Amino acid sequence: LQHWDVFKHVTEVFILVPALLGLKGNLEMTLASRLSTAANIGQMDNPKELWKMITGNMALIQVQATVVGFLASIAAVVFGWIPDGHFSMDHAVLLCASSVATAFIASLVLGMIMIGVIIGSRKMGINPDNVATPIAASLGDLITLALLSGISWGLYKELESKAYVNPLVCAFFLSLLPIWIIIARRNSATREVLYSGWEPVIIAMAISSVGGLILDRTVSDPNFAGMAVFTPVINGVGGNLVAVQASRISTYLHMSGEPGDSPGTAPRKCPSPCSTFCSSDVNSRSARVLFLLVVPGHLVFLYTIHSMQGGHTTLTLIFILFYMTAALLQVLILLYIADWMVHWMWGRHLDPDNFSIPYLTALGDLIGTGLLALSFHVLWLIGDRDSDVGD
Repeated sequence: LQHWDVFKHVTEVFILVPALLGLKGNLEMTLASRLSTAANIGQMDNPKELWKMITGNMALIQVQATVVGFLASIAAVVFGWIPDGHFSMDHAVLLCASSVATAFIASLVLGMIMIGVIIGSRKMGINPDNVATPIAASLGDLITLALLSGISWGLYKELESKAYVNPLVCAFFLSLLPIWIIIARRNSATREVLYSGWEPVIIAMAISSVGGLILDRTVSDPNFAGMAVFTPVINGVGGNLVAVQASRISTYLHMSGEPGDSPGTAPRKCPSPCSTFCSSDVNSRSARVLFLLVVPGHLVFLYTIHSMQGGHTTLTLIFILFYMTAALLQVLILLYIADWMVHWMWGRHLDPDNFSIPYLTALGDLIGTGLLALSFHVLWLIGDRDSDVGD
């Protein structure tokens, strides 16, 4: 997609990519974590309660998706304008319309898929924590990127002859906001999150947008064009694995009481790496398993990219070594932060299902993009230069 006209002429779309792909961490994976916990503690066994949770949560994520999509487009315009000093109103409206439409449609589709997966997992006796968040992460990247590229390309084509289409699209999705707010407010299960759940979602979007700025600056340099194809992979895997761990720890804590109530789960100021990865605790064992999935998982992705000739980089031994080092370091840092953050939030009477995953997936985007950009720069400096491969 990086060679499509809209990505070449409106490069700020690259800044939107991590921010909108990060929405799956802000919204769908948080929804999956919330509903997985509700399913595991029996709150979804009653059909009436189940329907209430579904309608309230769907309305809530539509509100959050529309607002965050709008804010992400503003961030993309600002981050694109500051370094270059060039501002185009047409491009700004295009970014706004593309971002809001993508966020809204992707959240609607993914939210429905998540609810189906969680209800199905519950009926089949499978722990939704192990299934729902990875599906939200992987499908979220695929659906969101497909929608963003398709919508932005279509709106870019309309700019020349029908400039009014972009502001109309933007206004249409923003005008639906009051309906979703009313539905979410009427539901006791989502009312609190509607008022208190904005801070992590907006901060996470800002963190992801910084990752998008790094991506935009790096991919715009022809010498580092090969980075684009690996960014969704490294960010998707990192966010996927840490979301599973955060969701599992959160469910484990919920089984012992309400946030802040249980003295046995006091916040850890700074857990030692040994307690996070090497103890006999159930969460430490799952951290080890998730960390060990990084290498085989990425090798499959690298082989797939190589087979499809999707990248611009030859998979030399030194490239694979640098790439794997970046991926392992990213997941190691994220799993350690997750262990501290979920317990810290629990001790502060905050529900980790609503607050931890947005921060963790956004940090995953920033750390993953930063380490990948660093790897490409180091490879360039030591002479591994083959950016034209695959053209």
